[in-house]
Amino acid sequence: MLNRLFGKPKQEANALATLDKLNETLEMLEKKENVLIKKAAAEVEKAKEFTRVKNKRAAIQCLKRKRLYEQQVEQLGNFQLRIHDQMIMLEGAKATTETVDALRTGASAMKAMQKATNIDDVDKTMDEINEQTENMKQIQEALSTPIGAAADFDEDELEAELEELESAELEEQLLQPASTAPAGPVSVPSGRVPARPVPQKRTAEEDELAALQAEMAL
Repeated sequence: MLNRLFGKPKQEANALATLDKLNETLEMLEKKENVLIKKAAAEVEKAKEFTRVKNKRAAIQCLKRKRLYEQQVEQLGNFQLRIHDQMIMLEGAKATTETVDALRTGASAMKAMQKATNIDDVDKTMDEINEQTENMKQIQEALSTPIGAAADFDEDELEAELEELESAELEEQLLQPASTAPAGPVSVPSGRVPARPVPQKRTAEEDELAALQAEMAL
């Protein structure tokens, strides 16, 4: 029913026009009601004046007209109440229809997105990514593999040769003599007393090296 009322733009425009018409009618009824209230109050004043001059019949006629005005005021009040009720129903129906349309639009958009990116497409994309990654690994491994003469070298032989070089270097360092040699005799001109040589301090490293050489000599 709501779709039949507000499902299309033309029908929504008709609903807005109906609300505008109800508002205009409500304003017109309120104006008539105010006029009738004023007329009823005027009849009461006339009745009071006729009462002062002892014209009872005329005063009663004024009160009758006042009653008629009051009945019309009550009737207009009922009309306004019905219009208010109709406006509330139309506004509520319009809000409900707009909410349903918004939800329907969101559901359609979500359905379209799911259709554009279904699970098969996602799986296919992930397979392509994994394939490209594996290809890149193979390319990198191929580029890092030795070619030509370097491919024929035995890694174990190279490791053994390197160990031999390190052992020879260490042995050479251990067998190297101390850098400080004993001082030879110094000729001094006659008439002068040769100065006593100042003993040089040996470092702890030199002491250790001398001790190691002594052990090896034994």
